[in-house]
Amino acid sequence: MTAEKQGARRGRGKRAGLSRQRILDAALDLVDRRGFKALTMRSLGEQLDVEAMTLYHYFPNKGALLDGLAEQVFRAAAPAMHGSTDWREALCRYAKALRKGLLRHPAILPLATSRPAVTQATLDDIEACLRMLTDNGFPLGRALHALNAVSVFAIGHAVVEAQLVVDAHESGGTSWLAELETERYPLITKAARDRAGVDDEERFTLAVHAMLLGFDELRTG
Repeated sequence: MTAEKQGARRGRGKRAGLSRQRILDAALDLVDRRGFKALTMRSLGEQLDVEAMTLYHYFPNKGALLDGLAEQVFRAAAPAMHGSTDWREALCRYAKALRKGLLRHPAILPLATSRPAVTQATLDDIEACLRMLTDNGFPLGRALHALNAVSVFAIGHAVVEAQLVVDAHESGGTSWLAELETERYPLITKAARDRAGVDDEERFTLAVHAMLLGFDELRTG
């Protein structure tokens, strides 16, 4: 009886056309809709209409599944570097794509801030980026520093954007700031009224460009 049930489970998984990528897509969809705490092997199996044990053929444990989820966001950003002959443009595109991907899937942010890149696919992308940077004159250590700095900044910026959502009329909002005492805070009130320096994407891009200019100065120094 037990062997028959196990065989049936494997068959159901095979007929369902399961693959590692399909499982990760379903897991990301589940997390997007119901939050990270809702992700269990059982709930994921229910979404794919297979027994939870079937998933262990693709992921030996939940930790491996979490690593795969983090991989999805980082790997989605990596193609932004392709096709560029300028390392600065490539890193800028990557940073922008990583930020946007994390903001599309904010429930993944805890993984991005707590799990290192350990999957083969993610390591392949890192290796390719380091090759690009070292081919452009970066010493290996500085190449790794540059990639990590851009990645960490993109993750941190996305975390703040996702968590710090302030209504314009609440404390710290633009309308609230615009009503501060003008004589004491002339520049703050002017910025709020003119909406200068309030665009998240503009701020992010400016900071990335500033980092890349700095990296260029230190690239061969």
